[in-house]
Amino acid sequence: QVQLVESGGGLVQPGGSLRLSCVASGSIFSINSMGWYRQAPGKQRELVATMTTEGTTSYAESVKGRFTISRDIAKNAVYLQMNNLKPEDTAVYSCNAIARPTTVIFSLPFWGQGTQVTVSS
Repeated sequence: QVQLVESGGGLVQPGGSLRLSCVASGSIFSINSMGWYRQAPGKQRELVATMTTEGTTSYAESVKGRFTISRDIAKNAVYLQMNNLKPEDTAVYSCNAIARPTTVIFSLPFWGQGTQVTVSS
């Protein structure tokens, strides 16, 4: 129905930067919002940042001022620019989309497979 593919993760030193990308594909009627969540080993998955089609953004307090979310509506893509990375940012980052497939009349959350971000010296 809807597939999300992430890229851009990797190993970076504290203070470094990474840019994550996610592209949605499939039989999509509409996408209300896209964003990023992360999950560290032994911890719950948490919201990092989201953006609606209208441009409204939401960030976790821990990443405000360091991370920036953006979307390319025409490409069904969402990006996360991560600056001044810290060791506590280490996690698997997963792309999320609230999307309506063409085969149903309601929107559902869809998830990518995740991309590993490791911040270490």
